[in-house]
Amino acid sequence: INSSIYLSKIHGVEFSPAPHFDLNEEHHLQQTIIGLIENKLIESAHDISEGGLLTTLLEKGFTRKLGFEISSISESGKDGSTIRKDAFFFGEGQSRVVVSVKDKNIANVLRHLEKSEITYAQIGKVTSGSVVVDGENWGDIAKWRELYNTAIEKHLAKQLESEGALGMI
Repeated sequence: INSSIYLSKIHGVEFSPAPHFDLNEEHHLQQTIIGLIENKLIESAHDISEGGLLTTLLEKGFTRKLGFEISSISESGKDGSTIRKDAFFFGEGQSRVVVSVKDKNIANVLRHLEKSEITYAQIGKVTSGSVVVDGENWGDIAKWRELYNTAIEKHLAKQLESEGALGMI
């Protein structure tokens, strides 16, 4: 969760250590993803970066107006510690990729991941537009797209209004 947008914007922590990064781990993950693509086992792949898992899933859904139904995991991390829910959803640490898989390919993908010794979690499914997180309905992907696409202009308008500059434009 270090150096994440979440930590900065929600908790006001502007400076924190960079997340752990292991170049060999990243290379191994990328080679595994390439293998999945070459074997036509996945429909899509998207790295988890700025904004974390939830932002990645929302961005993936915008173009085709697809939503998702996901559950957070309560499994332990590599060091045996429990993964915090906010870190799971908003962490921007390295070597995290979301892949979508057709039902008919799930078993083959899981075998490929296990053979590659990649840590993975099945977290949910693609929906026709609804966004559901841990059983809670978060609305429709179209509303999230609107919020996402207008966030900067709304922020700037609010800032200009608070400075009394809106009437000058």
